[in-house]
Amino acid sequence: MSPVNPGPVTPQPPVLTDPEVADLVAQESRRRATTLQLIASETPASPAVRAALATELGTKYAEGYPGARYHGGCEVVDEIERLAIARTAATFGADYVNVQPLSGSIANLAVYAAFAQQGDPILALRLDQGGHQTHGSRANFSGRWFLPIHYGVRETTERIDYDALRELALVHRPRILVAGSTSYSRHIDIAALRSIADDAEAVLWVDAAHTAGLAAAGVAPSPVPHADVVTLATHKVLRGPRGGIILARADHHDVLQKAVHPFIQGGPSMNSIAAKAVCMREAGTPEFADYATTMVAAAARLAAELAERGLRIVTGGTDIHLAVVDVSGLGLTGVQASERLAAAGIVVDKAVLPFDTQPPAQGSAVRVGTSAAVLAGLGVDDMPAVAECIVAALRAAPDGDQHAGIRGQIAEMLAG
Repeated sequence: MSPVNPGPVTPQPPVLTDPEVADLVAQESRRRATTLQLIASETPASPAVRAALATELGTKYAEGYPGARYHGGCEVVDEIERLAIARTAATFGADYVNVQPLSGSIANLAVYAAFAQQGDPILALRLDQGGHQTHGSRANFSGRWFLPIHYGVRETTERIDYDALRELALVHRPRILVAGSTSYSRHIDIAALRSIADDAEAVLWVDAAHTAGLAAAGVAPSPVPHADVVTLATHKVLRGPRGGIILARADHHDVLQKAVHPFIQGGPSMNSIAAKAVCMREAGTPEFADYATTMVAAAARLAAELAERGLRIVTGGTDIHLAVVDVSGLGLTGVQASERLAAAGIVVDKAVLPFDTQPPAQGSAVRVGTSAAVLAGLGVDDMPAVAECIVAALRAAPDGDQHAGIRGQIAEMLAG
């Protein structure tokens, strides 16, 4: 007897098929709705991006590139990938675009694969002064496979020391000069690094994971005109899916194509590529530009309000969507501060200070970002109240009742 044909398979979301997962998802939704998210690297994707992620494209195998796949039935997904590439190129003015990297770190790995060999020197910002783990951490492939050399900031200003950077580059002749950070709150002078890279005969790579969305909106300088290669994460300020993108000069096309596939990845995530296409369309709208403008202004206002209340801001302020706040003056480590803020419904990351005396696992600072807060409905004029809640939570006794009261204020603020 032939099996009964069940008809077309319609993917069902977990809320309809798995009660346990549905309950956990609902808990996360409530957590986000009732607490203030100040994680600088975490921004909710737009509804249109989430809709693209939920499509059946996620089950389509499309190993290879458009027009040269290893699997059949790729005619439609080829067009989706071409659309994502075209929109990204238009957004950033890039000659070459690869939308296949599954994450920002995977995009970074592809840069190493394209331009360096094991043991080559790599010059990047110190990890304890704002750099990323893929810029030479010994716990990461970048620090184990390559020879990391790190530039840093001036102790007096906590801003990048470009003179020392140039000297390091000319002495060590790195294969790659890396610009980019996770917690450096000032614009990096990419034109200056271009000059240094040329003098040192190095590839200039800009890791714009945090700032690409600001550049797309025109509220931060674009690295594309200066860099050999740029990597970005689509799930941060850009409000896209979790994933990475590579931008580069046209003459790097072949080596980067091969670095992503087949060297690092097999089949790409086609639902994510569709969501990246949606993300890039949204990044070109006036609404996105307004969001980015507000986000940067809110970060500057929040930093100023915290400073007015006695907290020291690293570099004295911020040019972008995040700031690093020194909590050592309150006798707290970064971990202790983040725990007190969490008890009050304020979610942040612990951070380290330049020249920190605390171990990296503890730190003496917290990093705050405004992207999710702006999407939750808060604006520049709400930042004094946010700063007041932050300072009150940091000063409150850890076992007292004050945190519960602040949590209530936060929930009320978010409810509008």
